[in-house]
Amino acid sequence: MATEAGEAAQQLAADAAKRAGRARASYADLGLAAGITRQAARKRWPDTVGTQWVLYLLTGKSHPRGMATIVFRSSEKAVQIGLTAVDEGALADDGAVAAVVIDSAREVVWACRFNNDTLSPEEITLPGDLQTVPATGEAGHFDWTHRWEQHVTKCL
Repeated sequence: MATEAGEAAQQLAADAAKRAGRARASYADLGLAAGITRQAARKRWPDTVGTQWVLYLLTGKSHPRGMATIVFRSSEKAVQIGLTAVDEGALADDGAVAAVVIDSAREVVWACRFNNDTLSPEEITLPGDLQTVPATGEAGHFDWTHRWEQHVTKCL
């Protein structure tokens, strides 16, 4: 019974670590929460925290189109750059109107759009069908891009 309880506890900890990683927690954060070092957290849950964060920018005010893709090693940096790009995008007709940051599991961890009413960027939650982003070149990536453009256009 003790073995089963231990295995169940390990599985719960792994699930919690995965959710925290999706929420932009670092290995240092996971280690602190588990009472272990950052290195031990990385060994215990190797694929939990994304080591690569991708920022997608949607540009163009009247008809959102195109996308710039930028890869970062820090989720905080990706979010900061995305927020700044959308904030400054208001100054140009072809500026960024929306941004999405995804983790290495291709899941959306942050999204924002320019709000014409408040004249500032606004964090948003994307609908469930836009939460997973197929890699560029994979089947479904173009469809995801098109649906994201449509979603942002409805919100503008």
